[in-house]
Amino acid sequence: MSKPDELLVAIAALVESGQSNQMSLTVVTCGAVITGRLAPEAVWRQRVSDVLTDSDRLREFSPIFKAPEKKEGPPTHLHFHVARILQGTVGIPETGGMYRVAIEDVSAWTVGDFSYSDR
Repeated sequence: MSKPDELLVAIAALVESGQSNQMSLTVVTCGAVITGRLAPEAVWRQRVSDVLTDSDRLREFSPIFKAPEKKEGPPTHLHFHVARILQGTVGIPETGGMYRVAIEDVSAWTVGDFSYSDR
């Protein structure tokens, strides 16, 4: 188990504090490149819960994502919304998705997100 990058933990802590949900980040984790905006965990959980609530087949999973009590200590995960997994010249899904990434699994990162153009 590696020690999480302290700069990345600081960015996540600022997002968790509710100061901003406009931070765009691109990370490499377990060979995947994920790019998008960070959200506080409670906001991310609520959005996932809302999507599941609206699904006839997945509604029963919605309560699992209700926000837990505030945790002590530094953040352990990044919560992406409006995010894509980059694969070749495509971002999946095109409209953006919700991803949760363990900070300790991030092997590289940069501020900002990537987008594509066919031109």
